Amino acid sequence: MLGLRVPSPAAAAVNLYDATLGGGLADLRRMPAALIDEGPQRRVHRFLPAGERRAASPPVLLVPPLAAPATCFDLRRGCSLAEHLLRRGQATYVVDYGTVHFGDRSLGLEHWIDDVVPGAVRAVAHDAGGPVQLVGWCLGGILAALAVCADAGLPVASLALVASPFDFRQVPLLAPLRPIDAVTRGQLVTQLYRVLGSAPGPIVQRVYQLAGIDKYVMKPWTILSHADDRELLAQIEAVDAFMGDMTAYPGRSFGQLYHRFFRTNDLAEGRLELGPRVLDLAGVRVPVLAIAGQGDGIAPVAACHHVADLLPQAPSVRLETAPGGHLGVLTGRAARTTTWPLLDEFLAGPRARRRAAA
Repeated sequence: MLGLRVPSPAAAAVNLYDATLGGGLADLRRMPAALIDEGPQRRVHRFLPAGERRAASPPVLLVPPLAAPATCFDLRRGCSLAEHLLRRGQATYVVDYGTVHFGDRSLGLEHWIDDVVPGAVRAVAHDAGGPVQLVGWCLGGILAALAVCADAGLPVASLALVASPFDFRQVPLLAPLRPIDAVTRGQLVTQLYRVLGSAPGPIVQRVYQLAGIDKYVMKPWTILSHADDRELLAQIEAVDAFMGDMTAYPGRSFGQLYHRFFRTNDLAEGRLELGPRVLDLAGVRVPVLAIAGQGDGIAPVAACHHVADLLPQAPSVRLETAPGGHLGVLTGRAARTTTWPLLDEFLAGPRARRRAAA
């Protein structure tokens, strides 16, 4: 039975006016940034300082997943990881892949692993004058890890993964699709993305909504019963804006994700075959932090923490959990006091990591 919560009429009226006629409740202004590098599907921005710079900590490069806008790290003022890092004096950069077009359908994962992410890392290292700390969300974390193991010379100091699954058998969202895949042997999906040239943005958006179907279905009731909760309504508004900006997966990249990750679950063994070579996550030789969301339907805790079994040469692998779903664990309201302090401690450097381990 639904719990009844009666919102304050006065506060609800103010929120309704601001949401409809006053320009909205969420402060969606982006943190100021300067473009420092660009290439195919790569625009690297340096966020402009918002606090006193702490030169002792290496710069941070934020790596988003494919199909999701880079604003995942700058959702709204007050719930922006970029804003948080800048206010702590952390030199912070982000790579943006831009919009995927039909002409990009032949781009495979190699493009991001060999060109886009390494190019962004080198640009940041050159701009900041030293090695780079990577923070990747979802597939962004996986791409970052694969880029690190693909090039041992990449100037990377550490790797933080937020909601990045490495064992797709542990993803309940995919379980209903496995009987269909067993019958079609993957041909149905293969033909679809070949014809379309991509996995379209609206489909990507629906997948994210499906992962939080209970919240999606209950959204109207949540808004109605919390009409006086300005912070909650602002967060919902910001998430809606973010979801509306979802773009497409290039056809070939989506095909590799579907066949290599979903169908054969290659990543669970720590290896990914790309053409004539095999990338092995055992090649990662930097400290790693993996944070999983306790309510994540896309990347459950077990799927994310499985990475610890795949990194035998990493100096340290720290596993953590935090409240929130797939996006919420990165940039939800609770992330300010849960996920972000974990990242702060890890990014502070080896001394802080040793204190945490002790």
